[in-house]
Amino acid sequence: MNAARPSVEVVTFGCRLNTSESEVMQRLAAEAGLTEAIVVNTCAVTAEATRQARQAIRRMKRENPQARIVVTGCAAQTEPEVFAAMAEVDRVIGNDEKMKAEAWGETRTALGRGPDFGIAASEKVAVNDIMAVREQALHLIDGLTGRSRAFVQVQNGCDHRCTFCIIPFGRGNSRSVPMGEVVEQVRRLVGNGYREVVLTGVDITSYGQGLPGEPKLGALVKAILRHVPELERLRISSIDSVEADPDLLDVIAGEERFMPHLHLSLQAGDDMVLKRMKRRHLRDDAIRFCDEVRRLRPDMVFGADIIAGFPTETEEMFARSLAIVEECGLTHLHVFPYSPRPGTPAARMPQVARDVVKDRARRLRAKGEAALAAHLQSMVGRSYNVLVETGEMGRTEHFTPVRLAGAAEPGAIVPVTVAGHDGREAIAA
Repeated sequence: MNAARPSVEVVTFGCRLNTSESEVMQRLAAEAGLTEAIVVNTCAVTAEATRQARQAIRRMKRENPQARIVVTGCAAQTEPEVFAAMAEVDRVIGNDEKMKAEAWGETRTALGRGPDFGIAASEKVAVNDIMAVREQALHLIDGLTGRSRAFVQVQNGCDHRCTFCIIPFGRGNSRSVPMGEVVEQVRRLVGNGYREVVLTGVDITSYGQGLPGEPKLGALVKAILRHVPELERLRISSIDSVEADPDLLDVIAGEERFMPHLHLSLQAGDDMVLKRMKRRHLRDDAIRFCDEVRRLRPDMVFGADIIAGFPTETEEMFARSLAIVEECGLTHLHVFPYSPRPGTPAARMPQVARDVVKDRARRLRAKGEAALAAHLQSMVGRSYNVLVETGEMGRTEHFTPVRLAGAAEPGAIVPVTVAGHDGREAIAA
């Protein structure tokens, strides 16, 4: 696997898609001759994510006063003027531009004038209209620095307009990578020693829109498994269950190399909240999907994103979100306290008091911790194949973290028997 020391430091916030893109940016920036620079790949999923990025930028500049700081990612795309106004920031690059070699060449030219030259805020920004982007290019990579599994971007953007979400304005409309290019990238990564690959995107279950014949995600997954037989483990990132197609369900039911873990873009468990979010599923749809998948694959484990304290959410509505953790049998929860994003419809709705939002998020996390502990307890005495992430940590087929009994080679898959757990991770015998 690729372990070359990067010549440009890239700090990544947010999703797996950002992680994959950061690897490409690291190469493009180095090839452009950029040196003594820190590239910050931001996330905009919540106001807190943007705040953390700005805080990190200030800290990095204090610790590395000679470094030039380039900011990109979703927060840079949606709020370029905010980052351009920061004295610590030398350049702001949009989400489309960051994947183009010429943008990094232009950045090197702009920053090559020396740290004392000074760039006006209006001249710092290279951010174009993301909604005008129509194609999704795949940038081949040999691996991901310091990671035991590889991420492959198969889709970008989103055509939906959930009322709480700013991401479509950071990523643009949905566009997909042709199947043949995806298969070739997976083959390349497996040839470089990766035993597990994760397919990523913004709205991955919308895969195929705009491609000839409009193949679905299930067809892509089948093509990868058929044409790259040496791939041992395949995962997909967060999915919208209402878009799960018959081929994908067929893979779930019959393909052992497809890992038994799905992360659902659930967001809430109450129908009125889901409607106000402009989601396309209802509570019963989510429960029915989980029941159906478990019928096809009894050992399937589910994770989910859930927002606490969405505008207009009453205690009764929130109780249904708490209850759906058990009704869907969720194990790995990502809990987001709702935070208004300027420009979204939800920001204009009647808001829930912040102390109530925080308390509901706390209660949801506690529910998730209890569900995880129950899952870990059910693993005791059973055997799993664990992909080693660091010397003494890895993850099972179900993406459950395991503390190994001794050091192992990152990227290896080792058989373990679970002896116990600490409430957060399994402990191998």
